[in-house]
Amino acid sequence: MEHTNLSNESKESDLKNAEATRTEPGSGAYGLKPLQVSANRRYLETADGAPFFWLGDTAWELFHRLSREDAELYLRTRAGQGFTVIQAVLLAEFAGVTTGNAYGRLPLGMNDEGQPDPQRPDLDGPYSYWDHADFIMDTAEQLGLYIALLPTWGDKFNRIGGKGPEIFTADNAAAYGRWLGGRYKTQTNVIWVLGGDRTLTTSRHFDVVNGMAKGLKEGGAEQLMTFHPKGAESSSHHLHDEQWLDFNMIQSGHGEREITNYVRVQSDYAREPVKPTVDAEPCYEDIPVGFNEANGYFDAADVRRAAYYAMLSGAFGHTYGHHSVWSMCEGRHDTSGFTEPGPFFIMSWREALRRPGAEQMRHLRRLLEPHLGDGFAPNQMLIATNFGGANYMTAAQTSTTAFIYCPNGLYVDAVMGYIEGKEAVASWYSPREELIIPGERVPNEGIQRFAAPNSGRGNDWVLILEGV
Repeated sequence: MEHTNLSNESKESDLKNAEATRTEPGSGAYGLKPLQVSANRRYLETADGAPFFWLGDTAWELFHRLSREDAELYLRTRAGQGFTVIQAVLLAEFAGVTTGNAYGRLPLGMNDEGQPDPQRPDLDGPYSYWDHADFIMDTAEQLGLYIALLPTWGDKFNRIGGKGPEIFTADNAAAYGRWLGGRYKTQTNVIWVLGGDRTLTTSRHFDVVNGMAKGLKEGGAEQLMTFHPKGAESSSHHLHDEQWLDFNMIQSGHGEREITNYVRVQSDYAREPVKPTVDAEPCYEDIPVGFNEANGYFDAADVRRAAYYAMLSGAFGHTYGHHSVWSMCEGRHDTSGFTEPGPFFIMSWREALRRPGAEQMRHLRRLLEPHLGDGFAPNQMLIATNFGGANYMTAAQTSTTAFIYCPNGLYVDAVMGYIEGKEAVASWYSPREELIIPGERVPNEGIQRFAAPNSGRGNDWVLILEGV
């Protein structure tokens, strides 16, 4: 495919000389349909109206750190595990505009002040930075994967942390957005994600984000658009009423030992106007709790808990993450800066691809995907008396089926009568191995107690009640 090349002397603020719209294969050539918000505004669906289950993975450094061979290995593995969305950043966190990608290429040329210039994308040759990005997006599309695509990490406009430098203004953010929108407007597997783990604290930050959103639209981007917030926050905090924000994105984050992401999901679910919501960065598997190794590490039980809490509280899907995969960590034991051996990253990204939590996410999808377009909605009233803390239960239902998640087993006092049928058949579903244990048939009235097959940390179960 051909891409227009921008010389370093170009000063066109609107990047008119770089209108490099992609027509093949980023045009649905592999059968992926564009996504849209459902009529009830509670979930996403494909253009033909089929409910879409967002099962995401965070691969923030995918474009920046992986070769084509490694990127294909990563994408094939995740596709085989049942993932549907990959979250990645074009101008990445780890000095993404000042250090080269796997082929030594920088994404941007420099301006007269020697700073990376968002109006000078690297398009020179078949292995340019953006040609490499195209290859990865096309490979993902061929494998049936959507890309939740961040134009930039947030430190490029709000360096309260990270490497920076701050290179965006409202004007060049709009110009960069127009160029991206034109280049990828036919890429059916793209979902645009603005922000990038940073809060919006000044009017300039809002201007940059809104300018980039406007630029994407002006460039022809018609794909869905959202915002990736800082930890322990949702896009709804700053941007819920923005017309360009099609759905809300939560980062429940890595700071709380006892996971309560259901609180943020429930809050977004109750907002008006109604917009779908997803926890797109919960606790990562094998990340130090609170970023401090002394606190221990989140494990598969934690990531399962975050997933079922979110889904049964009103999210339309969920994102898994692994600490060594988002960072594409090459070493086995590294410090946070990859400068010496240490306990912050405890395995390579290749080892991490098959961690238990990643393998078990397919069970979440298989259980709930068939019910997404069937009036699936949260309902905590299904639980007569809830536990607190680590034993807190969440519940959701359709007209005929109810689901109650029990993070440590124990038992449920279920309020019957919310689903159709004179009786209900109870069964227990294991999120660890997709095991279904048939239970009893009970009257669909009053309060019925159901004891989990076993209890204890890591012995999580989903009670399923089906009306008959």
